[in-house]
Amino acid sequence: MRETNFLIENNARHLWHPMAHPAEMHATPPRIINAGEGVEIVDIHGKKVLDAVGGLWNVNLGYSCEPVKKAIRDQLDELPYYSTFRGTTNSPLIELSYELAEWFKEDGLSRSFFTSGGSDSVETCLRLARQYHKLNGQPERTKFVALKKGYHGTHFGGASVNGNSNFRRNYEPLLPGVYHLPAPYTYRNPFATTDGAEIAQGIARLFEDEIAFQGADTIAALIMEPVLGAGGVIVPHETFMPLMREICDRHGILLIADEVITAFGRTGAWTGSRLWGVKPDLMSTAKAITNGYYPFGAVMISDKVAEAFESNKTAAGSIGHGYTYSGHPVGAAAALATLKETKRLDVAANAGARGDELIAGLLALKASHEIIGDVRGKGLMCALELVSDREKKSPAAKDVVQKVQDVAYEAGVMVRTSGPNVIMSPPLVITAADVTRILSALDAGLSAAEGK
Repeated sequence: MRETNFLIENNARHLWHPMAHPAEMHATPPRIINAGEGVEIVDIHGKKVLDAVGGLWNVNLGYSCEPVKKAIRDQLDELPYYSTFRGTTNSPLIELSYELAEWFKEDGLSRSFFTSGGSDSVETCLRLARQYHKLNGQPERTKFVALKKGYHGTHFGGASVNGNSNFRRNYEPLLPGVYHLPAPYTYRNPFATTDGAEIAQGIARLFEDEIAFQGADTIAALIMEPVLGAGGVIVPHETFMPLMREICDRHGILLIADEVITAFGRTGAWTGSRLWGVKPDLMSTAKAITNGYYPFGAVMISDKVAEAFESNKTAAGSIGHGYTYSGHPVGAAAALATLKETKRLDVAANAGARGDELIAGLLALKASHEIIGDVRGKGLMCALELVSDREKKSPAAKDVVQKVQDVAYEAGVMVRTSGPNVIMSPPLVITAADVTRILSALDAGLSAAEGK
């Protein structure tokens, strides 16, 4: 590796960062992270901090998961790559497809299609949804319905169903035929209520109205996150996803669960769909499937959808879609090892327990910091929404939110900011002591932002 001075001098000079303005990165270069161990990361100056971001929602098992590292090393020695396009496959992928069918059995999902990551998985779901309806003799079912505040990656299809304007505005026009419903957001919504059940009913009525207006026979699928992540950790009422499922069933619309974040235990349940007692038709996954150690994703497919493809005898059933790295043998080996460790450590149970502790601590912080407008979370996906005025719910200024993050980092914890939100998605193996560290660092950051 190059010497420290070289890295610091060239930081952001020749590299454009995702989700950032290049000029801003020039003016304020990003932190250089050089190492990770356990649930901590170490920057180029040797500062060690607890990673309450969990990489990017994905390092569920922390940075020292030796079984996953060993699986990657061993597979590189045996078969570092081969294509899975028609005619060839590989051993770890066959085993992984079996293990995933077992893992997602309770979700009613039995087939898998492999990708390079979350955006790829979402794109695959959208394509398969349209093709499914064509196979069933309904080629006009091409439209998609999604939620405002939802996040579904950055491909053109994913950006089109995204419900956040900052991921859409600079790239429009996007995919036509996409319509958005309000988010199940108790803190800010158009229904003038904070009652989650009432909000769920209100969105359901709008969904029915949109279906009537568009024509049910033109809508391919509803896509939604069981808990909205990047949009600010918006946790719906327990009735919301079942209501959406029932409406989809009644109108022949597929339900796509985007579980790139929520699958594999983050909410305290093994999947977000299972958390709400819903079986989707298609599910996008990625991130924690390899603990972030290898770019990999999987789309899980229900028996109903699989039957339409597998019973078809024409070229219309052929999947004209895929990626060079679909089913990469190293990624498959990493996923197998990750699933084994994920199950052995029962990280979903720990996420539930530690998440309850974290939410309780965040609510206590709200009582002593006027800057906190709202506290939200489920399992180990939590957020603070910061405001300049609680009564008016005026969003906090960007520099104020940044101050919270910067001071928390100096106090030993990395958190993430998104708009007025401070987001926490730590590894699912954190301890109660780690939760205390997170809360202490946030307290310091909030106090600094308030000028205390």
